Amino acid sequence: MNINYIHEPTDLQCGQAVLAMVLGKDVSEIVELLANDRETTLKEMKDTFSRFGIVVSSQRVQAHDKSELPELCMLSLETPRCWHWSLYCDGIFYDPEHGIMDDFPVSARRYYWKLTMPD
Repeated sequence: MNINYIHEPTDLQCGQAVLAMVLGKDVSEIVELLANDRETTLKEMKDTFSRFGIVVSSQRVQAHDKSELPELCMLSLETPRCWHWSLYCDGIFYDPEHGIMDDFPVSARRYYWKLTMPD
């Protein structure tokens, strides 16, 4: 999958940026779709992906190392400042706050949900 990195427009729009990267949309389109320009909930993330035919695994799984991650997944990370949405695809982290990275951003706890694209 080809991901175009998007930096979060505000400190509260990491979820919208993750959705936009996976769906190939602008963050403003996601904000309008959700009617939300602030923190996104897990339900909003799952419902939006499902609306576009992307299957989100039902279980959140704790990850300690990137070798445990599936090919494509959304991440919930406990960073020093807050809980934060991020994206992992094909060995690369696309973090709305920290940029494109080879490993997790600094985080105490890390969870993921596998994303499966439609055929």
